[in-house]
Amino acid sequence: MTSLRKLGPSDLEVFPLALGGNVFGWTADQAQSFAVLDAYTAAGGNFIDTADSYSAWVEGNRGGESETIIGKWIKERGNRSDVVIATKVSQHPDFQGLSAANIRAAADASLKRLGTDHIDLYYTHFDQPDVPVEEIIGALDELVKAGKVRHIAASNISAGRLAASLEFSEREGLARYVALQPHYNLVSRDTYEGGLRDLAERAGLSAVPYYALASGFLTGKYRPGTTVDSPRAEGAAKHLASERGQKVLAALDEVARARGAEPATVALAWLAAQPTVAAPIASARTVEQLPALLAVAGLELTDEEVTRLTQASA
Repeated sequence: MTSLRKLGPSDLEVFPLALGGNVFGWTADQAQSFAVLDAYTAAGGNFIDTADSYSAWVEGNRGGESETIIGKWIKERGNRSDVVIATKVSQHPDFQGLSAANIRAAADASLKRLGTDHIDLYYTHFDQPDVPVEEIIGALDELVKAGKVRHIAASNISAGRLAASLEFSEREGLARYVALQPHYNLVSRDTYEGGLRDLAERAGLSAVPYYALASGFLTGKYRPGTTVDSPRAEGAAKHLASERGQKVLAALDEVARARGAEPATVALAWLAAQPTVAAPIASARTVEQLPALLAVAGLELTDEEVTRLTQASA
C-alpha cells in the first residue's frame, strides 16, 4: 500500500501523484474521463485536481466541464469520502477575479457542478494583486466556517503576497493557506525555487506542482525529428529547441534506463524528491498513459540520481 503524504499543516492525506482534471471535457470525453478516474483510484490514488474554468478554452465549452464530469463520476461511484477534491477560483468566464462576492458565488457554482457539499482544497487560481489579501482571506475563511471548504491554498502567487496572506491569517486567527500550486518541473525551476519555496518551507506549506511534465515534454515522447499529435505539442516543442531541454532528456534517459523506468516516472520522482513537494500533478487522457504516472509512488531516486538531474536542468 502506497503511503499517503500529509498536505502541509492540514488533516488531508494524499497520494503522491495528483490526477489533473484539465483534460476532462477537453481531450477526454466523459467515458474516457470515467475510465481514467476509475484506474487512478483503483491504483490507490485519491487526489483529484480541477478548476472551475476547465475547459472554457475549448470552442463550445463554457467552463466547469471538468467539475461536472468529476461530479457525475463521484455520484455514480458513491465514493465522495474516499477522494480529496481540489478546485480553483478566479478564471471561470462567469466568475472572474477574487473579490469576496465572486469567491462566494464561484464556490457555490463549483459545489453544484461537483454535486457535493464541500470542497477539500480550494485554491485561488491566479492571484489578483489589486484585491487586498484581507478581502480574499476573509471570503475564504467564511467558506471554511460555513463548512463549504475544508482547507484553502494558493496558485500562481508571489512570495510577497503569500507572506502578506499568511501574516493576515495568523494575526486575525482566520483560515490559512496549507498548500501552494506552483508552475514547477525539471525544465521550469525559476518561478518556484528561491523566495517562494523558502517561504513555503518556513511556513510548513506543501507544494503541488502543475505542468509537472512540461506539457508532455518530460515524458520523452518529443524528440528531434518526431511529430506528436497532441494539442500540447507546441508547448513541449519549445523545450526541445533549448540546450537545457536536450540535457534534461539525456539525463532522464540515463536514469530511466538504469532504473528500468519511464522518463515520465523519473521526472515526477525528481519533483517528489524536492523540498516541500507533496504530490506533483499530471493528467492522463487515456488509461494507457496512467501507469508511468502512478509508478512515481514506488520510485525513490538516490541522492546521486537527483543531483544528476538537478545539474542537467541547471
